[in-house]
Amino acid sequence: MTTKALGDFKDSAAFSLGVELELQLVSKRDFDLTRGATDLLGSLDYDERFGEIKLEITESMIEISTQPQSTVDGIAADLGGLRDTLRQHCERNNIGVCGGGTHPFHHWPERRICPGDRFNDIYQRYGYLAKQFTVFGQHIHVGCTSADEAIWLTQALGVHVPAFIALSASSPFVDGVDSFYQSARLNAVSAFPLSGQCPPLGSWQEFTEHFAFLQACGIAQGIKDLYWDVRPKPEFGTVEIRVCDTPLTIEQATSLAALAQSLARWLLRTRPPLHTAKQAHVARYNKFQACRYGLEAMISDPVNLCQTPLKQTLADLLEAVSEDARELDCAHWLSPLKQAVAENTGDAAWLRAREKQHGNLNDVVREASERLMGKNN
Repeated sequence: MTTKALGDFKDSAAFSLGVELELQLVSKRDFDLTRGATDLLGSLDYDERFGEIKLEITESMIEISTQPQSTVDGIAADLGGLRDTLRQHCERNNIGVCGGGTHPFHHWPERRICPGDRFNDIYQRYGYLAKQFTVFGQHIHVGCTSADEAIWLTQALGVHVPAFIALSASSPFVDGVDSFYQSARLNAVSAFPLSGQCPPLGSWQEFTEHFAFLQACGIAQGIKDLYWDVRPKPEFGTVEIRVCDTPLTIEQATSLAALAQSLARWLLRTRPPLHTAKQAHVARYNKFQACRYGLEAMISDPVNLCQTPLKQTLADLLEAVSEDARELDCAHWLSPLKQAVAENTGDAAWLRAREKQHGNLNDVVREASERLMGKNN
């Protein structure tokens, strides 16, 4: 097995941002997933001014990623530019583009792995899991000024994983049926052996030793094998939040980036005690609660030995980071999240309402595709 050296942590500007969105490619005939990624990117006439548009694991998905930005407004501008670029090129190819964490009714055996050594390696190692990995997430990168800061922030953000899951949940349907989950997508991710929470590591030195151990045991080849909920990304100089479903709009994706930036600043400013050992005992349960129940989840507190409503925790958190959001000039992007918490609304509820209205999932995907492109609300 060929392993890839970890490399030095590339320090970056504090609280700089980058966003990646995995998007669905759907046929405008029946709004099932379509094998269009290679053809679409092969005909793409785009200068990458807003970031990248690239292949993902199967031919029915692509990933867009912004340029590194210092502000949330910069992220919004890049995502808007990427959306406009996709709108133009996808219309030429009669392809729809859709948000959401899962496609509601596709059949995973019909998926085709994209060409490329990395994708083929994943398929050879993980078998059918690679095709079932046709799920769609938002990844948020937050810049850190040092390697030790990145490890501390990785641990600190891990406590707030349920918040990001609940606020982004947009995958209630799987295999044509209602899963009863708000975010069913993360069940596919959890099947991979290196998914879950970062171990309780206290420094960059401890992280590098842990990673070297995984490599020596033949468990991991490179950093991309770590499917952790939150992980350091040394080549970017960031911490990467990986638990969000792809939202149905780029505006919601931008709001989640604003929360990540504000929360990171608040955490590093206030340095709350982490209780990593105790948190490790409840992390998996709390993640399940957020996936299953979304904003209605009950979150276990291993310090006070009780459960608290996630909705209340989120309201308190959004209030706590308000000062930091103002300092970062992104407070206006948190307003939609506050409204969603107060009204108990979100993308999963929107999808279920459309299914109830139409009585079929094809029209749900059609409307979701139109929504991502800004054609409806």
